[in-house]
Amino acid sequence: MFVSSGITGWSETPATATTWPSIDAFLAEIGTRAFRFAESGLRNRDDALDTVQDAMMKVLKYRDRPSSEWPPLFWSILRRRIIDIQRRNRFRLSWLLPSMTREDDAPVDWADRDGLGPAQTHAQRESYARLVRALRELPARQREAFTLRVLEELDVATTAKAMGCSEGSVKTHLSRARQALQKQLEDIQ
Repeated sequence: MFVSSGITGWSETPATATTWPSIDAFLAEIGTRAFRFAESGLRNRDDALDTVQDAMMKVLKYRDRPSSEWPPLFWSILRRRIIDIQRRNRFRLSWLLPSMTREDDAPVDWADRDGLGPAQTHAQRESYARLVRALRELPARQREAFTLRVLEELDVATTAKAMGCSEGSVKTHLSRARQALQKQLEDIQ
C-alpha cells in the first residue's frame, strides 16, 4: 500500500482527477500527500504513517462506490483519525514525562534535487521548513482548509465534505489561513 521513502516536493499530481482504474491506484496516488497532511497535524512521523495506513485500510471497504467519491471519503476518514490521535495524545499523562518532546523541530526529509546547487537546495529547505512551521501554527481548521484546497487542489464542495462543514466555512477558514500565512511568510516568494 503506502510506503514512504522520503518526502518530495508539494508539486505532485493534484487529487482533482475524478476517476481511477482501481482503489489501489487511487491510494498509491494519494499516499505521499496524505502522509504530509497527517504529519503536519500530528507532528510525528510514525503516528502519521500509522494514521495514513489506518485510513487507507478503512477506505478499502468503499471500493464498490464510484471512484469520484473516494477522495472526500478518504480525506474525511484521515481527518477524523488525526483528530482522534490528537485527542489521545492530549489525554495521555504527558505531564508526568516532561522530557518527552514532540518532533516540532525534527529535520524535514528531502528528496534529492537534480541539477540544483547547494545554495539553492539550502534555500528550498529553509523555505519549506518555514512553511511547515507556519502551517503548524495555524488553527487546525484553517490548516485543513488550506491543505485540502491549495495543496491538494480539491474543490470547495469536496473540501467541505471532507471537513464536515459548509462551503462557506471552508472559504472563511481558507481566507483566514491565507492571511495568517501571508503575514508569516512575506519574505518568501
